Amino acid sequence: MTFSHQQSAHCESGVMSSLLTNAGFAISEPMVFGLSSALAFAYLPIIKLNGMPLIAYRMPPKHIINTLNKRLGLAIQTQRFSNAAAGQQALDQALAKQQAVGLQTSVFWLPYFPAEMRFHFNAHNLLVYGKQQDNYLISDPVFEDVVQCDAAALTKARFAKGALAPKGLMYTLGNTPAEPNWPRLIRQSIKATSRILDGLPLPWIGVRGILHLANKIARLDPAAVKYNRLYLTHIVRMQEEIGTGGAGFRFMYASFLQEAADKLNEPLLQQAANEMTQIGDGWRGFASQLVQYCKAKQANTDFAPLAASLRVLAQHERELMQQLAAWSRSGF
Repeated sequence: MTFSHQQSAHCESGVMSSLLTNAGFAISEPMVFGLSSALAFAYLPIIKLNGMPLIAYRMPPKHIINTLNKRLGLAIQTQRFSNAAAGQQALDQALAKQQAVGLQTSVFWLPYFPAEMRFHFNAHNLLVYGKQQDNYLISDPVFEDVVQCDAAALTKARFAKGALAPKGLMYTLGNTPAEPNWPRLIRQSIKATSRILDGLPLPWIGVRGILHLANKIARLDPAAVKYNRLYLTHIVRMQEEIGTGGAGFRFMYASFLQEAADKLNEPLLQQAANEMTQIGDGWRGFASQLVQYCKAKQANTDFAPLAASLRVLAQHERELMQQLAAWSRSGF
């Protein structure tokens, strides 16, 4: 089959953009991200990553796929498997029908990833578009060009154990969507995003979650020097290294707002795109602050400036979400 590869910022949004574009419905990665209302923040102390709380800047894995499926009427066909042989057989059958196939995999077992980039993350999405002898032809959104992976390695990646175990998950596109009602769809998605970030009465989610993290930083024990550095480093890693991180997702949402502004000829969305870009810059600045604290030869004991920076970001996100929520309601 003829397949056009595109490199993306994030695997799940990139796969959906590529899957739809190759099926004849051209859509950018930021538009996929925005229409699926994937922007978020969550501080989840009950979920640990290397002993530290999970900090997320987007909705959970598969949210983009599932939400876009519903909003665009894609009729995505998903399958999981009880054994690896059945999973490989189903993949080969789909490829024989000239279908591009989305897979959930573990980064750790994909041999085309450089060794330093491999870690046990079981929710990496990629597209398989063909097979040559024992090698699968792969469009992995995080790579500049297409890659190949032998059957044994890909099977291992598809059936990796642990948190978010993929269980061989594969998905194919059922329908190529008709031209949607863009004004309604964009308003619907923006309204949902504003609710996620500033409308849920949960202390760990959205703007409330950002403020919760600010309070945790402000209350760090100055005497616990080693823990504090580990904790602040963890925040940086979760923000800037896992996926596209906090700032990256804000920049992607800004691009969505820009596209939406152009589609609808809506100046308010243009202004919102500029403000979201500034918020992304603020998150990058916050990460730099954290790094400076961690690199200081003499341990910092005053965490108030860090907490203050985070509270400013929370306020900016709240104000922007309130503006967008009001705009989204005005069209219904």
